[in-house]
Amino acid sequence: MGISSQEMAKKPKAHLASMDYYTISLVVLPIIIYVLHYFLKKSPKTKLPPGPKPWPIIGNIHLLGSKPHRSVAELSKIYGPLMSLRLGSITTIVISSPDVAKEMFLKHDLAFSSRQIPDAFRIAGHDKLSVGWLPVCPKWRDLRKVLAIQLFTNQQLHASQGLRKKKVDDLVQFLKGRSEKGLAIDIGKAVSTTSLNLLSNTFFSMDFSSYESSVSGEVKDLAWHLLEEGARPNVSDFFPLLRPLDLQGVRRRQTMYFHKMMGFFERIIDERLRDQTGANEDVLGTLLKLVKEDELTLDDIKHLLIDLFIAGTDTTSNVLQWAMTELLRHPEKMTKAQAEIDQVLSEGQARSIEESDISNLPYVQAIVKETLRLYPPVPFLVPHKADCEVQLCGYHVPKNAQVWVNLWCLNRDPSVWINPESFMPERFLESEIDFKGRNFELMPFGTGRRMCPGMPLAHRMAHLMLATLLHSFNWKLDGQLNAEGIDIEEMFGITLAKAQPLEAIPLSRWL
Repeated sequence: MGISSQEMAKKPKAHLASMDYYTISLVVLPIIIYVLHYFLKKSPKTKLPPGPKPWPIIGNIHLLGSKPHRSVAELSKIYGPLMSLRLGSITTIVISSPDVAKEMFLKHDLAFSSRQIPDAFRIAGHDKLSVGWLPVCPKWRDLRKVLAIQLFTNQQLHASQGLRKKKVDDLVQFLKGRSEKGLAIDIGKAVSTTSLNLLSNTFFSMDFSSYESSVSGEVKDLAWHLLEEGARPNVSDFFPLLRPLDLQGVRRRQTMYFHKMMGFFERIIDERLRDQTGANEDVLGTLLKLVKEDELTLDDIKHLLIDLFIAGTDTTSNVLQWAMTELLRHPEKMTKAQAEIDQVLSEGQARSIEESDISNLPYVQAIVKETLRLYPPVPFLVPHKADCEVQLCGYHVPKNAQVWVNLWCLNRDPSVWINPESFMPERFLESEIDFKGRNFELMPFGTGRRMCPGMPLAHRMAHLMLATLLHSFNWKLDGQLNAEGIDIEEMFGITLAKAQPLEAIPLSRWL
């Protein structure tokens, strides 16, 4: 059974850690004897990038705070755009400028192509079957090929645009019902439901979730919990020697959620295998054909589904929530975007947005780019790991070092961006910068070998949903809240979410 909405309300937000970095510092002190040998080893005399002097045992953990992307950005102002930290026993290299990122990805992409795997994702052998966590190897290449050919080619995405349109139309109908009653909605939650149902229909030809607040989809809840545990600062990640102890219970809880999600997908797959009609021409049907041809195993499919549903139910909703937050804070920019859309749809104002319209909406595209610049979905990307010793910008990066690319800092570099803290979509109207991995000033989906394979779908969904929300509705803040009072506090986790959900009242623009 799924987790009830009442239970969800009692739990901390998905991206907040119940144990912060300061608490971890205290937890490890009683077990110093287990980790002293890491620090008693004689280190080779190599020139690491500059960084703050580490404390004994805990290193620099105490400097991270609850928002490491901001804390590390401040440290980078002191120590430079290539910096080293000691997090417990883990050497961490932090990159905070487009120039250093360019050298990393252009000259050393293969050397940095592995992942630093959190203990929360080592359960059930997931790290050995996951396209997100596997190193570059034949297995990883096979899974990426499946994603590229079966899901994210232009041909496949074009063929499935009718399904995306239907799911967005469902969102509009839900919002119209709220509009008629003058009720506010949680924009992030509504968009998340749309994204989840798009994925579930693409894969399984069924909805997984409902817009009604009293109904909570099981997979949505489980994905939420898996992300929460993955984002939690974990002693086991700072001191790998302590992993078997699972001091914070992360592995125990994550194993429970993981097996529940795996069981959910297994039931759907078993039912499909019993169905001999072949009526559903969806992604699951295609993947099962690959199993028959010995190109995939059933375990491959299950772990691939977990990767996609964890990644796909959170990032798009965060981007849309941040975009609408900034547009409500800057109503003149919302009006400008609506005017652009109305002009493109002048032959019939009340008709709905099509994906083919997006190329004619440069200001809407600029809003999405500016949102991704200010609020990158994954502020440190997914952490990389050095497979070998590397010389980067004249400094030594040791083998097995963790690498953080601080997009939040990189995207606010004043040497690259004018007024970097301001929401200014106009900056992209005369710019060739995009976010498809070619420009190191803006790479919210990464670049190189480990670039997010779902970027083409995320691109289409973000633009289609934002344009639809702006075209179909005007938006009014609930209660006495004004534009200046909108909360823009963020929560750090695997993804960058708003601390407080954005709620607003939709007002239909067309009868």
